[in-house]
Amino acid sequence: MKAIFISFNQAYYETILGIMDRNNIQGFTYWDNVSGRGSNTGEPHYGNHAWPTLNGVIWAIIEDEKVDRFLKMLHKLDTQSEAQGLRAFVLNVEHAI
Repeated sequence: MKAIFISFNQAYYETILGIMDRNNIQGFTYWDNVSGRGSNTGEPHYGNHAWPTLNGVIWAIIEDEKVDRFLKMLHKLDTQSEAQGLRAFVLNVEHAI
């Protein structure tokens, strides 16, 4: 099992859920109204007057065999509009109950 942490511009929420549905990824946790900025070229998403956009975060635990296809689909979404901001990180799940 792998944990996928996805941070993204809120505008991508429904699109990412659609990608998850197409990959039969069911369970996830979603955080809304998350502030932050990219580490290299990302613009701040602070939810204030100067930088009004905000991020969302999805945390999902998925089977190993689904990871590559899911990440490719997320990467394709990101490259369509890089200024929006989308990052995904994969971590090993050691134990689950």
